[in-house]
Amino acid sequence: MQDNTIAVESDPSGSRLRFAPRFNAAAAFIDRHVREGRGASVAIRTAAEEVTYAALAERVARCGSALLASGIPRGGRMLMVVLDGPAFFYLFWGAIKAGIVPVPLNTLLRAADYGWLIEDSACAGLVYSPELAAEIEPALAAARHRPPVVVRTEGGGSALPALMAQADAELDVAPAAPEDECYWLYSSGSTGRPKGAVHAQRDLAVSCQRYGVETIGVHREDVFFSAAKLFFAYGLGNAMGFPLWVGGTTVLMPDRPTPESTFAAIERFRPSVFFGVPTLFARQIAEFQRLRPDLSSLRFCVSAGEALPAHLLEAWRRLTGTEIIDGIGSTEATHMYISNRPGDVKPGSTGRAVPGYELKIVDEQGAELPPGCAGRLLVRGESIAKCYWRNTRPTLVDGWLDTGDTYRLDADGTYTYSGRSDDMLKVGGIWCSPVEIEAVLIEHPGVLEAAVVGREDADGLVKPEAWIVPSNPDGAVPLGLEAALVRHCKARLAPYKYPRWVHLVPDLPKTATGKIQRFVLRQRPPPGPAAGSDQPVAMERA
Repeated sequence: MQDNTIAVESDPSGSRLRFAPRFNAAAAFIDRHVREGRGASVAIRTAAEEVTYAALAERVARCGSALLASGIPRGGRMLMVVLDGPAFFYLFWGAIKAGIVPVPLNTLLRAADYGWLIEDSACAGLVYSPELAAEIEPALAAARHRPPVVVRTEGGGSALPALMAQADAELDVAPAAPEDECYWLYSSGSTGRPKGAVHAQRDLAVSCQRYGVETIGVHREDVFFSAAKLFFAYGLGNAMGFPLWVGGTTVLMPDRPTPESTFAAIERFRPSVFFGVPTLFARQIAEFQRLRPDLSSLRFCVSAGEALPAHLLEAWRRLTGTEIIDGIGSTEATHMYISNRPGDVKPGSTGRAVPGYELKIVDEQGAELPPGCAGRLLVRGESIAKCYWRNTRPTLVDGWLDTGDTYRLDADGTYTYSGRSDDMLKVGGIWCSPVEIEAVLIEHPGVLEAAVVGREDADGLVKPEAWIVPSNPDGAVPLGLEAALVRHCKARLAPYKYPRWVHLVPDLPKTATGKIQRFVLRQRPPPGPAAGSDQPVAMERA
């Protein structure tokens, strides 16, 4: 293979992908498309503009040249607090082509969070959308480390468009090996402070080939639309990695994803693949009859972030005639490592291992468990992050990534999610999955979303506590819903699993990926005197 070859092929065993000794991801995802005759094809479509592959390649080169000229050195880290749009592509791939390390950040954070990330990353540069100035600028002013280069994506002579206009349109690809550092992604913070996962040049290509092409079958004719944003792993793969890998078209929407905005975008841009999260699918289903969208362009949909309840899959299929392909991935793994397949969807299951990834389920002592037993899920594959930045906790244990998720392997070879390992409850001396209780709760017509955590009762014993978003959180909620939910759970679950407290709330705390932050719920003040585990309790609304 020649330098910067992007043809990825399995070795004779089919277990690994081969890369050229020199491999810069920007050459694979950006530069090759013009050479392969796709220059006039549309790469990016927004409400305001279309960007062809030829224009994308030129702007990526100009952006990379501009970043180097501004003083960000090769190997330096560049934080990106940038809304979804073409500029995100120019910055991310321009940095990689120039040998700079892009670090996309969550655009929904506050100044204190950004200040911590600026200091933690010791970044050489920061680029931000002017819409986010109210949080970014105070963070820069307060941070003990101030990056030497700070650029806005728009406005003024020192903003990105002006810098790109003055920059060289020719930029040589920075030399790199497949295992060299390429970009970082900070974890979503579902369990506390985010950690910077350091990804290699090959990681996104591995994920796009193994999951995008080999698992869900995306191709050049596909139009991709992701409600999940570009700044985290799921959105980065959906809206940028997959379309650029196969030469397709991506639809970008900077707005907050709601049933109204996502349905409108699907009707306007006619995507063939839509990526969402269970929370959004639930709200879309609730609003479907009112909005009556035309979703006929969709081949299938994809869900991640939280396990997709079986009843949502069935309701979506009944309303739209399309499948939702549920899967699980992580920031550390780049994207998905377990997934259902188009035409092979098992409701309530996460599916089977993605090609190229090995899985095993272990007990608390690390011993591998047989099928049918729930335990901690470990994964191994070529797209796993090299390490965490400034974190002593190892990403890998003997070459395996500890996902922190509890799973069981079923007899048919599929994997079923039981919850985060740290979220598992021991009730009456028996391990209990909060996901199982949540699945029963959301079957009730009065429930839109549910989260279950452990809470100590008056005797210091852990019991399930449920936080409920009613089906009509902005309107009238039936009196007695809390007690009705307890009766519903008692009828469907083992006696020790029913929630001892039920709180009705307008929403649940979530990460930007849609994962419920159960640690936030656990930290909320206790609900007051708890009844004994075998006594009826008085429910109260939060």
